[in-house]
Amino acid sequence: MQKTILITGATDGIGLETARMLVAAGHRVLLHGRSPAKLKNVESTLSAIADGGEVESYLADLSDMTDVEALAKAVAAKHTNLDVLINNAGVYSTPDPITKDGLDVRFAVNTIAPYLLTKRLVPLMASSGRVVNLSSAAQAPVHPEALRGRVRMSDGMAYAQSKLAITMWSRHMALALKDGGPAIIAVNPRSMLGSKMVKEAYGVAGGDLRIGAEILYRAALSDDFAAASGRYFDNDIGQFASPHPDALNNEKCDALVRGIEAVIAGIIQ
Repeated sequence: MQKTILITGATDGIGLETARMLVAAGHRVLLHGRSPAKLKNVESTLSAIADGGEVESYLADLSDMTDVEALAKAVAAKHTNLDVLINNAGVYSTPDPITKDGLDVRFAVNTIAPYLLTKRLVPLMASSGRVVNLSSAAQAPVHPEALRGRVRMSDGMAYAQSKLAITMWSRHMALALKDGGPAIIAVNPRSMLGSKMVKEAYGVAGGDLRIGAEILYRAALSDDFAAASGRYFDNDIGQFASPHPDALNNEKCDALVRGIEAVIAGIIQ
């Protein structure tokens, strides 16, 4: 059965490889990107290999929460049902790490944008749906003031905190939805894969991107993940595992989500 699947950050890296696999398998794939030229090129390339699948594209800058709102509205305007949301887009380093709203771009793109997008799109998703959130083996305790853009830190530390944060809200939202919404799963696709992010951050070629794409494909569609809502899959070891202890601490997860909601409320009027 054809599924309708939205992938953020689908114009390169793991996102592109995952989109390629899904389109080739006959699914309707909604591509997100922030470069009009790259998005147009990827849509054309994937449309050419579609075997019964369909491709659409959506332009948005996920560091801008008003763009995230517009993206959700654009998807909802064309689709009454969304089967899978893969929150893949991520940032590690950038020449200007502060967004126009004063946030650290790692928290904006890696944590807050996927939270807002998921909240807005959950009404389109049945209990059989999936939200797959890109986590990482790099996870560090979240500084509340850093989440709000009031603390500056190194690329590596900001990235690790943002990835623990998405893992924390994944479990929090899964517990809140219970059986009334889609399964929400945090996935470490594999450390040091050959994405542009890894090459820029560490100066190494990295591993085969298809390793990450294959686990995202499984998380989105396989029965193995159907009852995995709120869990963390670590593809470094190829199985479900315990995330950082903070992601299992309900009080800390509650506080984090309140912080995210406060940030969004301060931007979206």
